[in-house]
Amino acid sequence: MKASAYIVGPSDGSGAALINLARCLDFASVTPYGGIAEAEAQSAITPVCFFLFAAVEDVGRLQPFADAIRFCPNRRVRFSPLVYFADNPSIETITRCIAMGFDDVITMPFTTARITDRINRQIGQSLIYYETAGYFGPDRRDRVTAPSRAAESRLGGQFRRLEIVRSLSTGINVLRDDLHMLPG
Repeated sequence: MKASAYIVGPSDGSGAALINLARCLDFASVTPYGGIAEAEAQSAITPVCFFLFAAVEDVGRLQPFADAIRFCPNRRVRFSPLVYFADNPSIETITRCIAMGFDDVITMPFTTARITDRINRQIGQSLIYYETAGYFGPDRRDRVTAPSRAAESRLGGQFRRLEIVRSLSTGINVLRDDLHMLPG
């Protein structure tokens, strides 16, 4: 696979296990996350970079990492897939990941076939992203865990609707970028 994987999380325990798992998934490279500058440099080499987040006790601690990626000026980093690996999933954890703009939350069992299928869903398909004042990530309007406050959704005013496709040969392709203004 011509994509790289960054592992975000502790260097031991769930982080080490996720590194081992990612190495079995045929990524071009698997490395611990070392910051945005490193990811930007890597995105010039491998057109798609996955950010795989290892399970942590408080998923809220991942907010600065998700924000740094989601609001990066580099389009290849900004539209990169964010995937959280939950060892003990809860609605609260999934809701928080969705609010941070994660593309997927994968729960146990972490089998190679299951994860390969979920990873492949992020490539070669048209995906809709929304950007509001406080959110940038996949369209979540059809989710039970969708934001309920107007400021976190498209009900609060201006938003952008973007249609993208991630390609292993060309990277991130923005097919549409529509700015919408709602009467306030």
